[in-house]
Amino acid sequence: MSHSAPDRIFLRGLAIDCVIGFIDWERRIKQTVVIDLELPVDCRAAAVRDQVEDTLDYKKVAKRVIAFVEASEFQLVETLAERIAQLILAEFAVEWVRVAVNKPGAIRGSRDVGVAIERTRDDPR
Repeated sequence: MSHSAPDRIFLRGLAIDCVIGFIDWERRIKQTVVIDLELPVDCRAAAVRDQVEDTLDYKKVAKRVIAFVEASEFQLVETLAERIAQLILAEFAVEWVRVAVNKPGAIRGSRDVGVAIERTRDDPR
């Protein structure tokens, strides 16, 4: 996927507790998922005035994603990643987003396991 602006904002390792999973015990407790986000931004434009309104406010993005994930109860990390991507594209002025959802400890012997997706504003819904 080629993007016109090479600049991006990234947010890595956002740990959030939520109900995730399809096994009975998983539906009764909250587990930690770790979210990584990557979004396009024009750093040159923002640097001219050095003002937050000229860039993507990643604090607002993070707070919105945290609130959404904490309230969610999806069975699959795939669904959670897709809904996060749709939320960001709907609520923030970005052309694309990359979302990774890690579920640490889901596989014995593995540090984490999860999914990574990339969605654009033009993708069919």
